[in-house]
Amino acid sequence: RMAANFAGVLGNNDNSNDIIVRGNSPLGLLWRLEDVNIPNPNHFAVAGTSGGPIMMLNNKVLANSDFLTGAFPAEYGNTVAGVFDLRMRNGNNEKHEFSGQIGFLGLEANAEGPLGTGRASYLASYRYSTLALFGFMGINIGTDAIPQYQDFAFKVNIPSGKKTNISWFGMGGMSTIDLLKSGQTDIDATDVFGEDKDEYFRSRSGVTGLRISHALSDKLLLKATLSYSAEVSTNNLWDVFRHVEDSLWVLDSIVSTAGYRFRQDKAGLALSLNHKAGLRHTLKYGLFADQYFFSFRDSIMNMQTWQFRTRLDHEGTGLLLQPYAQWRYRASEHVTLLAGLHGQYLSFSGAAVVEPRLGMRWQVSDKNAISMGLGRHSQMLPSYLYFSGNYDADPPALHNQKLGFIRSDHVVGGWDHYFSRNLRLKLEAYYQNLFDVPVTVQPSSYSVLNEGDDLNRFFPDSLANSGSGRNYGMEFTLEKFFSKQWFMLATVSLFDSRYQASDGRWYNTTFNSNYVANLLAGREFTWGSKRNNTLGTGAKVTLAGGRRTTPIDVDATKLAGEVVYIDSLRNTEQFRDYFRIDVNITYKMNTQRLTHEFGLDLVNLTNRENPFRIRYNPVAEALVAEPQLGFLPIFFWRVVF
Repeated sequence: RMAANFAGVLGNNDNSNDIIVRGNSPLGLLWRLEDVNIPNPNHFAVAGTSGGPIMMLNNKVLANSDFLTGAFPAEYGNTVAGVFDLRMRNGNNEKHEFSGQIGFLGLEANAEGPLGTGRASYLASYRYSTLALFGFMGINIGTDAIPQYQDFAFKVNIPSGKKTNISWFGMGGMSTIDLLKSGQTDIDATDVFGEDKDEYFRSRSGVTGLRISHALSDKLLLKATLSYSAEVSTNNLWDVFRHVEDSLWVLDSIVSTAGYRFRQDKAGLALSLNHKAGLRHTLKYGLFADQYFFSFRDSIMNMQTWQFRTRLDHEGTGLLLQPYAQWRYRASEHVTLLAGLHGQYLSFSGAAVVEPRLGMRWQVSDKNAISMGLGRHSQMLPSYLYFSGNYDADPPALHNQKLGFIRSDHVVGGWDHYFSRNLRLKLEAYYQNLFDVPVTVQPSSYSVLNEGDDLNRFFPDSLANSGSGRNYGMEFTLEKFFSKQWFMLATVSLFDSRYQASDGRWYNTTFNSNYVANLLAGREFTWGSKRNNTLGTGAKVTLAGGRRTTPIDVDATKLAGEVVYIDSLRNTEQFRDYFRIDVNITYKMNTQRLTHEFGLDLVNLTNRENPFRIRYNPVAEALVAEPQLGFLPIFFWRVVF
């Protein structure tokens, strides 16, 4: 929700936290925490994706973080879309503080304070799903599919003298949901996915790291981070066969149709050396080394032969190396240049690249600045795709093991104008050329650039790095920084996102909504003899182009019992525009020992039915439009002491 306010970011999917940057697939986003490239930090995350319904990391443990949308410096790699570089703050090293919160989505506890008599501190956070508690107490929340999740985050910071700092950090979470149709008897009951299936989904992931920074001299700063992460997800699907008697469902049988277990561990090393070589030159050298450990299992039922087909059965290791070097040159008091090289090598596919990067910022005057950036960027596919294939063959036929990186060239230019100290206008234009994009070997409209728009894995036919794509657009940002008790952010993005498939034709990408506009504003009111009461109000309005969709072959859909799209017309249609208003109200009351804060989010205030997708109802033998999130009030009560 934070990132979706920025220019160039599309957030027209209420079902997932996918971050779509400048028309790119959300699979292209790089998540980084404390210099560590981390797994997807979302609950209910599906293997290989970058989003999910609920964020795992509590924003109360975050410090200032960076969000980059293109032409990244050389220290960022393995991404063609965007970077979310998250930093955890240090705990209070002078006194202990505690807070507790209860709300519609979860219970929460936070603690921080000093360790020992020095400057060391700790910070910890834990959350548990309130929805699961409601289910245990028998409270009806409108659905039998109750999501259950819990997560934690911590950081211990230990300064050692004037030159050394040691920190230990971590985060993780677990989530589970059972979507069961076999026990449903009411034929008019809410249909979560519109399919007669029982689904059992489990996921858990986490990362921990030890970070050491040491000043070798006044001009040299060395940082080293050792980390270990793990992500595990399992899913089992069962087809439910029923018939209707006396206007009620009656269960006939349940048949297992699919299942998978995905585990990916990663041991990481991040090294960097900052060298201040004079007043104008700063050099930075670094290396990211990630050793992967894979354990993939997947099979699916062939409904014609009633036999399982193994799509994935692999255990092994792999190494991703990313060395880099960058040079910051302050040519004058007003002009700064940033140049660098980023390398990337993936052991199990043999892909290797070297990518040049260049950036410049010219402070023309006190009120105007011009910036530009260009560079080449590459990204590996979700790891399981390299090992998918036909494991029932002898020997197994692995179609994609030698695929190379998705590659792209970025060109970005921008202008900043400050009307005053607290009011800024930013204009930015960009062009992105994508090449070596995986598409099917057999001619079709398929491209990996369309993946990542739903919480599903994908198993395309044999792929080759022969596709291409292009994204270009303009972005406008008007920002009034928080002052005099209010702030405002208005953004408009105009863009076009297309790709060329193996059939030689150009198509709209799934994420080509063409435009998105956001208006975000907030105001605080304080009163009382000690100004100890605060009322905060805020609102966000989003208007965006509708989601792209492909025409459906109705006759083939009825015959297959599931949606069948017309391949040659991929993404030629578009749902109506997406529109949503969110309103936030908070009240904070400070007393001598406690602070109480009450909050209410009114999500989709107008209850607009934004289209999400078209599904097939096999019972009615009809196509049904599935809407996105309706009006949802979310409350919380927080106590700080």
